[in-house]
Amino acid sequence: MKKLLLSLFLISSFIGFAQQDAWVYFADKPDSATYLANPLTMLTQKSLDRRTAQNIALDVKDVPIFPSYISQITNASGITVMAKSKWLNALHIRGSVANIQQLTTLSFVNAIQFADKTLNTSTFAKPASPVVLQSINKTLDTQITFAYGNSSNQIEMLGGDLLHQQNFTGTGKTIAVLDAGFPGVDSALPFQRLNASNLILGGYDFVNRSTNFYTGGTHGTLVLSTMGGYVENSLVGTAPDAAYYLFITEDVGSENPVEESYWVEAAEEADRLGVDIITTSLGYFGYDNPNYSYTYQDMNGITSFASRGADVAFSRGIICVTSAGNSGSTIDPHITVPAESITSLAVGAVNAAGFYANFSSIGPSFDGRIKPDVVAQGVQAVVSDPSGTIGLANGTSFSGPITAGMVACLWQALPTKTNAEIIQIVKESASIYTNPTPQLGYGIPNYNTALATTLGIQSSEKEKVLLYPNPVNDVLNISTSNFTTESTIVIYSALGQKVLVTKATSATVSIPISELSSGIYFCKINSGTFVTTKTFIKQ
Repeated sequence: MKKLLLSLFLISSFIGFAQQDAWVYFADKPDSATYLANPLTMLTQKSLDRRTAQNIALDVKDVPIFPSYISQITNASGITVMAKSKWLNALHIRGSVANIQQLTTLSFVNAIQFADKTLNTSTFAKPASPVVLQSINKTLDTQITFAYGNSSNQIEMLGGDLLHQQNFTGTGKTIAVLDAGFPGVDSALPFQRLNASNLILGGYDFVNRSTNFYTGGTHGTLVLSTMGGYVENSLVGTAPDAAYYLFITEDVGSENPVEESYWVEAAEEADRLGVDIITTSLGYFGYDNPNYSYTYQDMNGITSFASRGADVAFSRGIICVTSAGNSGSTIDPHITVPAESITSLAVGAVNAAGFYANFSSIGPSFDGRIKPDVVAQGVQAVVSDPSGTIGLANGTSFSGPITAGMVACLWQALPTKTNAEIIQIVKESASIYTNPTPQLGYGIPNYNTALATTLGIQSSEKEKVLLYPNPVNDVLNISTSNFTTESTIVIYSALGQKVLVTKATSATVSIPISELSSGIYFCKINSGTFVTTKTFIKQ
């Protein structure tokens, strides 16, 4: 299917492909010791600092592919090298079946994996990584208020405006955007704030092997605008003060698994440069050659090249935020590659009221994991095109980067947390964390609640608040031992309108809400020294 997750896709099929795509995997890296003893020859200091902060040791995956292996494959008869991956110690190659199979006679070749799975005799797998949580305490200051204009809903439904007010706007965090192109980012008004602050750190076009990344498809421009765009009273991105690298990995003229290899190349470069978050609104499922296409059975987190690359990125301390896909109403409704990867934060789409967007790809993964992980607004999301025109667009293409920006803000606020801890904190803040669904995953996160809960994680159990049922039809119950006779409960709509105010009269308060319209709501509880905000969905 078409990989830009902006609209529903059509699959093109052709027959008679003389050239085959494949990955050739190498057995070792003979010069590993030299590189590991001199890490700055393969990684920047910023990348090393990220690993140090998360207690991640260097290993052989960080070492480049042995140059002699690359040259011998490059010079082999009838073989074209398309891309390379040091993480997976592999080259993406193209050639006839006979020429590719001939490479197995080379002593340093460990295996060949054809994109056409009927030609393969083995598979490649990667186990899941465990998630471990810790806790910290810190204090906050309120400093910033933005004029969000029409973009307010896509930020406020996530509690993002409250993080911004506390001066958590992505400062110090670096996001790599992997997409189809970024025309207009160097000139259009919504990106002038980024450019004036030198927050576009660079980029690369992996498809055309060019340093000009302000070209290509316009999709990446729209995606970036949801995070870094800034036009007062019109569009404010979720991470307006984060820094960005812009990488083109999508070839808009064809559908071929080499784009997965470009994606992994870009992820490796992002790692080298010290990026904290990778966001991608690309998805892979169907290819021009139908023999290369995936099935739902392949959505197991260990089959696809890009998903295995995403898991290696995670093991380097990076958070990968991946759009779930727009195939929810098609014959193949499930999430795509690399959203189905084991460690990525896959994001589905809801409308402005917080309800499932029927185009949003669903879970679970084939092996039964919760996917998507969370959701954000992807219906009538506010974006900028390359000319600077502010408009609306639909797709998980936008719920994904909207989320990536909020993750950057949260991680700025919780700098000692690991990538695994941040992902878990986000999930636990979501509206239906205890009752996930194939459409919404764990639901809509509230990043302000995530921050407040984490900062108080070492406090006593008495500060916990239960809000149930969620979703709710008629009566919302709120229970906490923290209630006093002075406690107030205020319910706000997704647009920030105050719709109900009441006092707490006991440890458990039951609030009739049948007259409220369906949608997402925020419940703010104030008991003097104890203040918290919870999210619920009115059915």
